Amino acid sequence: MTEVEKTVMIPTPTTTPISPIKKYVAELIGTMVLVLMGCGSAVIAGFYIGNVGIAFAFGLAVLAMVYAIGSISGCHINPAISISMLVAGKLSAKDTAFYVVFQCVGAIIGAGILYAIAVGSPTYSLAVNGLGANGYGAASIAGYNLASALIAEIVLTFIFVLVVHGSTSERAPKGFAGLSIGLTLVLIHLVAIPIDGTSVNPARSLGPAIFVGGTALSQLWLFIVAPVIGGILAAIVWKIFKQK
Repeated sequence: MTEVEKTVMIPTPTTTPISPIKKYVAELIGTMVLVLMGCGSAVIAGFYIGNVGIAFAFGLAVLAMVYAIGSISGCHINPAISISMLVAGKLSAKDTAFYVVFQCVGAIIGAGILYAIAVGSPTYSLAVNGLGANGYGAASIAGYNLASALIAEIVLTFIFVLVVHGSTSERAPKGFAGLSIGLTLVLIHLVAIPIDGTSVNPARSLGPAIFVGGTALSQLWLFIVAPVIGGILAAIVWKIFKQK
């Protein structure tokens, strides 16, 4: 079994090796879908579905992708998860680097597609409506400051990635990882949307920030650093849990 196959969220009955490029492209597509559907729900449908609907859109996007590409790449679609898998010894350094790069490219593509759709509305303005970018302080929906966003992103990413480790472990019930991981992401969004729009995923934050620029780009560092810290902490705790 290869290092990446150890992290697959859905067990695959075939033993035929999957080429690395297929895994990387799967991560690109999965992250693209996450950003397009998750951020799209906020930008295009937020007025109609509210924060609860947006939270479910992100969770359902992950759930769908787990069953779509989980048997190909493991469906990380999140640099914090890939880095956590590296720390936990489940992913090689080479695959981690390529996963992160392709995830970021996928996020940018997803944000670009969303922008191309959004500008078709005469009432849409990038400066006013944004693109689902994350932010704190004046960029926070409820005005939460940097410290609140930092704590939230570290702790909530820790919870999310710990669930990923547990749900994809060999002792976990097979076939249910998508549900547990997707619903955990819904739960996290229900709490964090008012704080900073919810990241727990550096690629998800990068995509919209590239197009929005300004404050979203200047605050991007937090939504890269904090989720990575949370993911590393989850790997450390999971390794402790697994010790005999």
